[in-house]
Amino acid sequence: MKKLLMLAAGLALAAPAATAQTTAATTSASSPISAGQRKAAEELLAATDSEKNLTATIDRMLASQIEQNPGMKVVEPEMRAYLNKYMSWQSMKEDMVQLYAREFTEKELKDLTKFYQTPTGRKTITKMPQLMSAGMEIGQKRMQEHLPELQQAIAEKMKTQAPAGEVK
Repeated sequence: MKKLLMLAAGLALAAPAATAQTTAATTSASSPISAGQRKAAEELLAATDSEKNLTATIDRMLASQIEQNPGMKVVEPEMRAYLNKYMSWQSMKEDMVQLYAREFTEKELKDLTKFYQTPTGRKTITKMPQLMSAGMEIGQKRMQEHLPELQQAIAEKMKTQAPAGEVK
């Protein structure tokens, strides 16, 4: 179950369509978006092959999880059904349209779409899944290399803390 939760969290973070960063200062879920912004966001998501990339990311993440833990192969159909239900393009498209429309103006969305239709933009779309995957591997490797440091810091902190329920 922990692996499934990690997989879902990883997918949410790694999906190419979810690359826009949101901040409390720039995002207001309650502000309506214009029809022009909606259309421009939909066109951008189509130009970036978001549906195809999300599907490929889900497949890669699931395969990676099974490769790392072959015992999970038996629950692959359940994991795939779960991911298709909650992480598929069909289930996420509206949220992604809203996200992009809130983060970018209509002009910016159109400019981005123009860029992604250029040869460099197309190459970026093609390379992004590999770059995201490689970036995640770099991060995981770095975390593993330095995990003893975190474990030591936690152990030191725990030595100075009173056990739960005990009053100092």
